[in-house]
Amino acid sequence: MSEPIAGLPEPEPIRIPDEDLDDLASTLARTIAEVRQHGVLLDRLGADSDADADPLGYEEPESTGAEPESPASVFILAMGGAEYAAELAALTSWVTHVLLPTYGREISSTRPWCSRWHEHQEAVARLHALWLAWQQLTDAEAGLTGPATWHRDHLDHTLLQLRAPDGPFAACTTSPARPNHRILTTPDQLGLAA
Repeated sequence: MSEPIAGLPEPEPIRIPDEDLDDLASTLARTIAEVRQHGVLLDRLGADSDADADPLGYEEPESTGAEPESPASVFILAMGGAEYAAELAALTSWVTHVLLPTYGREISSTRPWCSRWHEHQEAVARLHALWLAWQQLTDAEAGLTGPATWHRDHLDHTLLQLRAPDGPFAACTTSPARPNHRILTTPDQLGLAA
């Protein structure tokens, strides 16, 4: 602490009411979690640029083509090639070892599931978003309510959408004795897209 200045009265210590401490701690935990997510994003961006670097140190001239670079994203639908495959493998591991054993529930016509979920683009997108939220909200720095927030704001809604009778798995047979897998036709495939 700094020394008091001669001639000035010593300042009173700052007192925060106990009821405000919880809000302050929660805000601090959210800020720390956000900073951590930014660090993860920066690490991914750094790894991508390191992988693209020429091991001999030669730099390619900047492209002057009309094709702009796509923005970096942590969302799986913005990835391609090896990056998409690696992210899908990590997502599959989480779905197989965490999500389904805990939240899978019985498969029925009113609650379908497809064992080939990774071939359904909507399922991949929704499950990946759910997994990203899980990573952030189950981190210790997310606070004690992080897991409850994940259940309420992310898990429940995602499962309702994925496992709805008219969801992405609606055309897949729910009986293990008669397996059937079919990707539903989208409006652009029917020529209805604008």
